[in-house]
Amino acid sequence: MNPQAKAICLLSGGLDSSTCLAIARSRQFACYTLSFDYGQRHRVELDAARRIAASLGAEEHRVVPIDLRAFGGSALTSEIAVPKGRSAYEMGHGIPITYVPARNTIFLSFALAWAEVLGASDIFLGVNAIDYSGYPDCRPEFIAAFESMANLATKAGVEGTTTIKVHTPLLHLSKADIVELGASLHVDFSLTHSCYDPDSAGRPCGECDSCILRKKGFAEAGLADPLEYPT
Repeated sequence: MNPQAKAICLLSGGLDSSTCLAIARSRQFACYTLSFDYGQRHRVELDAARRIAASLGAEEHRVVPIDLRAFGGSALTSEIAVPKGRSAYEMGHGIPITYVPARNTIFLSFALAWAEVLGASDIFLGVNAIDYSGYPDCRPEFIAAFESMANLATKAGVEGTTTIKVHTPLLHLSKADIVELGASLHVDFSLTHSCYDPDSAGRPCGECDSCILRKKGFAEAGLADPLEYPT
């Protein structure tokens, strides 16, 4: 592969997206990281994204403002309580209220636009279909459909100069696998943020789905999570 090949990496600042960026870097891509200030209640994740982008050597990091509070419909963008203390069974059945309508479709569309401008053909997304909260836009079927659409929707695709590839290297990994892989790629997990409902100081709640899955991943990997949780 051309060592100068460019890739757009969607980066939330969480465990999965940070590991995904590290994978892209390990494959010798020049990585351009993209985050979104979309009205999320856990906006502190944007600080984590900036830290991770710098730590992992991103060529450029951009934060795009798009206010999804205009539509709401999610505990992350509306005045709706974030579910706490859900069991693995509950997380594995149904779509939770923390799902943000069309979020990954919107984020990937922005990534596609930047890819066209940069002449990049690769987009990295840290979605996972094993240890996740049941979001419909984390499924392999969605990724395949978006990739197909992307190659119909772009000038480069129509002219045949670029074929867009959406890389989802974490798709079939457990959270423990992701923790182990990230550690092997020297991701500094102390820089990351995963919580959906942090306190005013940005500290994780320890009880939302994202915190539970993160803690489960570190425990099963036999590694210590560097973040501090309420006792």
